[in-house]
Amino acid sequence: MALAVGTKAPDFTLKSKTADGLVDVTLSANFGQKQTVLLFFPLAFTGVCTTEMCDITAGLGAYASLGADVIGISVDSPFAQEAWAQQHKIKITLVSDLNKDVTKAYDVLFPALAGIGDTSARAAFVIGKDGVVKYAERTPTPKDLPNFEAVKAALAK
Repeated sequence: MALAVGTKAPDFTLKSKTADGLVDVTLSANFGQKQTVLLFFPLAFTGVCTTEMCDITAGLGAYASLGADVIGISVDSPFAQEAWAQQHKIKITLVSDLNKDVTKAYDVLFPALAGIGDTSARAAFVIGKDGVVKYAERTPTPKDLPNFEAVKAALAK
């Protein structure tokens, strides 16, 4: 069960790898400024995750027009995320939750994915400018994508 709508979103600062090196990405930096879409995904370099992030990249303008920043979160290292993003031209901000602290805080831990270890489940959250969860969805399986029309509807409210 994902973190409930109406809950104060757990703040975090996670690492992202950019051309400038490792940078900190802090959720609360958006509070009072813009809404945030958090997309938890299991692993870089996997089929469904690649499709999801490439599709989101192609539609980033729609999220920007709704006043939202999009952040992808996985348990991969920031270096693996950067290599994956470069290979597939993924343009959203990707952050590493290597220690799984944020994944656990949002209650979206997927235990023993394919027998290899705990990852983030596939999940989507809309965090309002006020830092409160406006939409929360954890998909039934890692192969299922979130309802992006519902995400956009929550952003438009």
